[in-house]
Amino acid sequence: MTIWTPELPEDGPRYRRIADAMAEAITRGELAPGERLPPQRRLADKLGVTIGTITRAYAEAQRQGWVESRVGSGTYVRHREAESTATFRAGQPVENGVVDMSMSLPPPHPLRPQGLRDTLLALADDPASLQRAVDYQPEYGLESHRRQLAEWLGHLGMSAEPESLVITQGGQHGLTLALQALTRPGELVAADALTYPGFIGAARQAHLKLLGVPLDEHGMDIEALSRLCARQPPRLVYTTPEQNNPTGACLTEARRERLVALAREHDFWLIEDNVQYLPEADRGTPLIELAPERTLRIFSTSKVLAGGLRIGTLELPEALLGRIGSALRAQTWMVPPLMVETTCRWIASDTSRRLLDWQTHELEARQRLARERLADYPTSGRERSSNLWVTLPAGRRGSEVQELLDQRGVRVSTPEPFCVGSEPAPQALRLCLGPPASREELDRGLRIILETLAEPPCSPWHTM
Repeated sequence: MTIWTPELPEDGPRYRRIADAMAEAITRGELAPGERLPPQRRLADKLGVTIGTITRAYAEAQRQGWVESRVGSGTYVRHREAESTATFRAGQPVENGVVDMSMSLPPPHPLRPQGLRDTLLALADDPASLQRAVDYQPEYGLESHRRQLAEWLGHLGMSAEPESLVITQGGQHGLTLALQALTRPGELVAADALTYPGFIGAARQAHLKLLGVPLDEHGMDIEALSRLCARQPPRLVYTTPEQNNPTGACLTEARRERLVALAREHDFWLIEDNVQYLPEADRGTPLIELAPERTLRIFSTSKVLAGGLRIGTLELPEALLGRIGSALRAQTWMVPPLMVETTCRWIASDTSRRLLDWQTHELEARQRLARERLADYPTSGRERSSNLWVTLPAGRRGSEVQELLDQRGVRVSTPEPFCVGSEPAPQALRLCLGPPASREELDRGLRIILETLAEPPCSPWHTM
């Protein structure tokens, strides 16, 4: 049994302060999923409060989803990561008539299977490349492949030197490599209070303490991060400066410069995730250009070419190449050469550029359509993003709306899987505009969402 004695914030009702401290301890890894909390009377005695205060605190933590009560057994920390993972259904078939807007995927297009077919046929007629594809290769990838991937990044507006690139099995693998190379179990890492669930899962797998930094429409609140650093600097900060997932917030230039200054002052690393990135007119200065000595940049071909290729890049300072190479060898020895060769041939073809141009214009059109349909509700998202963040009206809960939509054949995501930190999840939905087969299918889903939001909210006592 955990003998947990929190340090309480100074402001607010005692029960609320205890619940907030509990959530913070869970987020930081001090209270692990499945751990039993102290009996209420024992904790009340330790803190010098009434048992009624502890009862209210436990109830508040349970309401926020941090703990669960088991009759006759006590109160336990919930396994939130399992719950979050279940929200995403990658690779599962979509039933007929269902409009799936739950996964951040590119719009479907015949150029994808056609481009892959043409690439594989060309590869089959090239004996030298086939031999290379079945041989062992350096853990970082062949120089020719790294050069081609660097050129592709340049085409997307991300200047990179081949010597600074390591080829990965997609963005998630790059993130895992970075955490393995830079951190040790128990260290503190920070991210936006709403962030990519894959980072949350990877950090927990690495037994790291997670801290969420508040964010607004301009990205991470750097002054809040500064206050955190004054208490305990993190080992690293993970951020998606061009497009927060799920809110779409873009970090302002001033905040980027302040973030870099903080990183240098407190000596922490920066992980810049650009997996969701498509070139935007108002692109900011990449963190890796502002602080190349302490920034690692992650990219993947998943959101532009195809998620099944599982090829990405990790751009990093030269000083880290040895550590990353060791981590790569320990995990996979090398990225499958056949997939790297296929991807590099594809991105060198005219098909990849045609696909990128089409996708850019298609996402712009889908964003316009969604914003027009949902004009009565606050929305945010980048012009060329697959994601749209919709803030719900007062009295509506994301989980309730999600359940109603699921019954009506529309899949969406709620904020809970993206949450880092002790604050309750905002009442909002993330809509992914890419997966629907056409704009007509997307429009049908948007109309169902609009009709559902126009209905009065369900009673909290109503069960569906």
